[in-house]
Amino acid sequence: MLSDSSVTFLKRLLDTPGPSGFESAPARVWREEAGKFAKVESDVHGNSMATVVPEGRPVIMLAGHIDEIGVIIQHIDEDGYVHISGIGGWDPQVLVAQRIRFLGTHGDVIGVVGKKPIHLMKSEDRDKASKMTDLWVDIGATNRAEANEQLSVGDAGVIDSKSILMPNNRIVSRSVDDRIGAFVVMEALRRYNEAPGKAKVVAAATTQEEIAWHGGGAGVCASCIGAQMAIVVDVTFATDHPGIEKKELGEHAIGSGPVLVRGSIISPVVFKTLRGAAEDLKIPYTLAAAGRDTSTDADAIHVSAQGIATALVSVPNRYMHSPNELVSLEDVDRAATLIAEACRRVDEKTDFTAR
Repeated sequence: MLSDSSVTFLKRLLDTPGPSGFESAPARVWREEAGKFAKVESDVHGNSMATVVPEGRPVIMLAGHIDEIGVIIQHIDEDGYVHISGIGGWDPQVLVAQRIRFLGTHGDVIGVVGKKPIHLMKSEDRDKASKMTDLWVDIGATNRAEANEQLSVGDAGVIDSKSILMPNNRIVSRSVDDRIGAFVVMEALRRYNEAPGKAKVVAAATTQEEIAWHGGGAGVCASCIGAQMAIVVDVTFATDHPGIEKKELGEHAIGSGPVLVRGSIISPVVFKTLRGAAEDLKIPYTLAAAGRDTSTDADAIHVSAQGIATALVSVPNRYMHSPNELVSLEDVDRAATLIAEACRRVDEKTDFTAR
């Protein structure tokens, strides 16, 4: 199980604001922890890397993106109201009446998301979904000049909420996607380092995945590391709550273990290594299929450099891209154990071209 110190670190990591392109604060938290047992560095893209067994071969990259969805200031009007757009994929309904923590130049600024009260809406508008442009953020300013003393166009923000532990070893946070992946790859690296194999292993907290139509930080990071193999850790949709169609998404319950992905971009060699390790260690897992891309960092990593043998391990997540994403700490713990063991099973004789 995860130690108390690991859970304390996880909560600190989850609670540190860092939307895509503004990840420096959680990246510093991650590097500080990784530096206790690994060689740590960063790059111009903001990616953070931690390395153990530096002379080992082959080179394995463990990637989890550290950014979260957020908002960015587009306009401050003459009355001091702040108008925002999204960083990453939002359902604007979850923003209504939330508090926003802006990362201002002179410190954090708290605002509240406003919307016309239902009493003042026309009947035909009451059932319509809110758009981002229907909302504004009130920071308590009385005019534009007062607001500009605190914030500027281009400042980013996140929903102002703290992580909480729930019964049955579950944790809730706005930033589970995918700070939980950044946590898992570090925890896997820590466990690998306690009983290392032949491979050099580099855990990477990558940037800008939530806006990664261009490949995000992961593609840059994979090329710099010079990896021959990569395991990406991200979240996937838990399918154990109302309204989910398992025929479309598969069966991935909270607490059922990590999800091993099979599909077009997934290396069969790395997948078999993971599945074999899970079977031998009796770690429960489920399978997911991806006939095209995966909408994760794996899509950029597997075509980086001369091609990298890439696999994807997912953690079931309820309520994705909301203020209260929920995962099981048992699934997180099992994912870290599985990945550490998979890394131990790889050496210079491993043939990643076998298909």
